[in-house]
Amino acid sequence: MNIVFNVVLLLISIAVVLWGADKFTDGASSMARRWNVSEMVIGLTVVAMGTSMPEFVVSFFSALEGSADMSVGNVVGSNVFNSLFILGSSAIFISLTLTKKLLTRDILFVIFSSLILVALSVDGEVNRGEGLVLLICFCMYMSYSYYSSKHDVPEETSPTLVYGWGKTILFLLLGISCLVGGGNLLVSSATSLAMLCGMSERVVGLTILAAGTSLPELATSVVAARKGSRGLALGNVVGSNLFNIFFILGTSALICPLRINGIGMLDWIALVGSAIVMFIFGGTGRKITRVEGVVMLGLYVLYMIALVMGWQINITF
Repeated sequence: MNIVFNVVLLLISIAVVLWGADKFTDGASSMARRWNVSEMVIGLTVVAMGTSMPEFVVSFFSALEGSADMSVGNVVGSNVFNSLFILGSSAIFISLTLTKKLLTRDILFVIFSSLILVALSVDGEVNRGEGLVLLICFCMYMSYSYYSSKHDVPEETSPTLVYGWGKTILFLLLGISCLVGGGNLLVSSATSLAMLCGMSERVVGLTILAAGTSLPELATSVVAARKGSRGLALGNVVGSNLFNIFFILGTSALICPLRINGIGMLDWIALVGSAIVMFIFGGTGRKITRVEGVVMLGLYVLYMIALVMGWQINITF
């Protein structure tokens, strides 16, 4: 009965988090449209941060409750899910064309963020000072993106509802409230399930939480791809990956140092490797084709099989 009860709580919390992320993104996108921001910039910033709020809330509460493996595992798993599964799924609907700036600036930043997280985790902990470094990197990236976007060539935009200021603010407040409440419930139910089923926090964070909290990114990118909004689909994934590592882990570590015990070499390879695959596939003709999308999905399935089967490279940080 305890397992059934926690499964129900988990499903309810995921639904609340997703609804909150949807409303938050609607409000944020409406605000961005009022300021006449380009679609790619919206994807890299406003939408990416909005859809990454579940990861932020889950990692934040995991850190407060001392579940560092789940906090870091959630971010690592989410980034792998974003890079391979979400982009792969989006590319199946329509080939994703990358701008030169997205490829040579933003995706390279994703690889850099993955490598710096690995480097900071070598001693088995991301302490407050290292969390501050991640936050500084986030501020530097956001500042650089903002100033460089002033010279971007206007691109196609997808139709987006623009609400009045009252409704926009209401959506933002409702979204944040649901994200906080649902995120806390999600961590509690997932942790209880892990204990009852004998699963490690690492596996729960890398699978259940990673996929559950990445559903907003999946829905946003796939729908955007189906509507032909390549910039939004790509920007959402790239921006979310950067936000996850730089801001989410940076903030979590600043509040409570993250001790990393259960994240193994296979997980780090998947994190960095998925970003490199995104760069390589994007660099072939500056587009991710349907065939490449299928390959990315295949790689993600292999990683999931490795987790479920307990395969691991016997080298840990």
